[in-house]
Amino acid sequence: MQSFPQWPKQKMTTFDLLVFLEEKCLIEIYPNMWVALSIAVTTPVTVASAERSFSKLKLIKTYLRSTMSQERLNGLAINSIKKEMSKQVSYEETIDAFAARKSRPIRF
Repeated sequence: MQSFPQWPKQKMTTFDLLVFLEEKCLIEIYPNMWVALSIAVTTPVTVASAERSFSKLKLIKTYLRSTMSQERLNGLAINSIKKEMSKQVSYEETIDAFAARKSRPIRF
């Protein structure tokens, strides 16, 4: 840290320091600092989204639905968590696409 260049500000956030390393082309000189700052910037501050996902999963998978396959459970969980996105899905188009993919010729 003694050979580190002069910082532009006295108090810098982690992201500011990461940008500073990139702007000054110091990534190759301080690779460990780059990795540590990259990890620090990308780690979530809270675990609220993970907790929300597990609570939704608990609502979906009840005792009566415990024999559900993993694929169906994943689909229902995603639909429950991403309600806004699932409201935009056109059911008619989905049914038509599925019917076209699974259509079989009728034999007489």
